[in-house]
Amino acid sequence: MLRPIAFKAKHGGAREEGLLDFSASVNPYLPEWLDEMFERAKSLSGHYPYWERLEEELSVLIGKPATVTAGITEALYLLGPALGKKKIIIPKHTYEEYERVARIFGARVVKGPNEPEKLAAFVEKESVVFFCNPNNPDGRFYRPKELRPLIDAVEDKGALLVLDEAFIDFVKDAKSPEGENVIKLRTFTKSYGLPGIRVGYVLGFTEYFRSVRMPWSIGSLGLAFLEFVIKDGFEHLRKTMPLIWREKERLERALNVKSDANFFIKDVGDAKETVETLKRRGILVRDCTSFGLPRHVRFGVRKPEENEKLIEAFRKLGLSQRF
Repeated sequence: MLRPIAFKAKHGGAREEGLLDFSASVNPYLPEWLDEMFERAKSLSGHYPYWERLEEELSVLIGKPATVTAGITEALYLLGPALGKKKIIIPKHTYEEYERVARIFGARVVKGPNEPEKLAAFVEKESVVFFCNPNNPDGRFYRPKELRPLIDAVEDKGALLVLDEAFIDFVKDAKSPEGENVIKLRTFTKSYGLPGIRVGYVLGFTEYFRSVRMPWSIGSLGLAFLEFVIKDGFEHLRKTMPLIWREKERLERALNVKSDANFFIKDVGDAKETVETLKRRGILVRDCTSFGLPRHVRFGVRKPEENEKLIEAFRKLGLSQRF
């Protein structure tokens, strides 16, 4: 008898049409080659998608061996067989899917502080640490020097650090740390503004991830997307990130918030009430209750005219300068 498993994890994002969606933190500028990519996907849809050649081309572009996955989510579940009954260390107030995956595969979850140096004290032999950098939902980014105590602890104990870098493309002058026991999870979902196209990649432990991933998981649309990303050579990111950084700084000044990524959290007193109030004004933000922050909402950076509507809505609610 199979029984459903109850989890507290709940993903944000729009559930209703017609709302200006700040709840999903993605690039608001879509690639110029989008229509051409969809046409290419049509031509590929009559065949099984194989991406080994594209995987190698992506690895060359990145400069390291990469394993293509259906976004970071697939990569997290591919870790399942390696989790077993191990101790899984997860910081408080972070992406909920880490705990969900760990519990599905029977691992023992331990919560710790969301600071690398303090979290290092929780590392034991063969344990697994999940760390989101920049963190979701607060956008805090730790530089390699700041992560070093945690990486050293992982190396000394023969443990594993799973570094979720889903939003690293949005961090100005970002640097990623190196380590033999470090797995880096990345995705194109956020930085290309296309969450419905599930394509990401893993850096580290290439043989393991390629041995356990699901065949044909990204489909013909993902395959076409990967072709265009490689051809584009990340030029779309070089063009659009400065636009996002400029708007990020404007939101910081107007709403008294701070983040290293393309999204913010803000204490509004009652997240649920504020979400409903903003929805009536045609704006959707993320309730952070599932992150353990029932007073906070999260919102992403969008285009200038859209951000202005958010700023005005917060001002009318008397929340613009609230910490």
